[in-house]
Amino acid sequence: MELLSPREAAAFALSLLDLTNLRDDCDAAAIAALCARAQTPNGHSAAICIWPRFVAQARGILGSDHPVRIATVVNFPSGDLPVETVVAETRQAIADGADEIDLVIPYKAFLAGDEAAVTEMVTAVRAACPEACLKVILETGEIRDSGKIRRASELAIEAGADFIKTSTGKVSVNATLEAADIMLQAIRDSRRKVGFKPAGGISTVADADLYLRLAETIMGANWLMPSTFRFGASSLLDDILNVIAGAPSSRVSSGY
Repeated sequence: MELLSPREAAAFALSLLDLTNLRDDCDAAAIAALCARAQTPNGHSAAICIWPRFVAQARGILGSDHPVRIATVVNFPSGDLPVETVVAETRQAIADGADEIDLVIPYKAFLAGDEAAVTEMVTAVRAACPEACLKVILETGEIRDSGKIRRASELAIEAGADFIKTSTGKVSVNATLEAADIMLQAIRDSRRKVGFKPAGGISTVADADLYLRLAETIMGANWLMPSTFRFGASSLLDDILNVIAGAPSSRVSSGY
């Protein structure tokens, strides 16, 4: 990545941001505010990421063919719903206007040795939303083991993921540079056009920059764009706007 000024780096991070509200207390007013926040005087986020029950509302606010995409979550956050339930969730979300589906794999079954459960889930949801961008959440902070993170990445990619994503943001360990390194290498080695989304705990431009530089190191120059890289974050936008306004980024927050 060419050397960017802090303001340029912040504006670039904004273009890659899935601005997220998956709080348990999210309501219609919060969704209206999120849609507004995603459109700033300095550019717009790539997407908003919201609970399925708010997709129709968000589509009504943004209208059709809006540059801010609408992403929603299925099998979230536990990852242990039946396949048919998750397929139904997915179809309803698409009918309500979702552009992108963020799917949690059955990571507990995977950790118990059932790789087929991952393949079955991702394949079924892929078939239920053939035109949507499918981001597959591995929940790497729960998987932990580097070999298993690599294997989960491979299974998701082989079953049709458009992106692989680290985390739900709902567990104690979310995005880490270690997990990102493993996942990006799996993407590179697959030789497929698959994107990467770190999510959870990324709250500063300085923090985001670490992930961008890692991705460029592994994937090469010019790989970073909204079709291949997203940040899943709720508070990162605040630091982005502060940096664009001329303030320094807050200190690196993740520690990873």
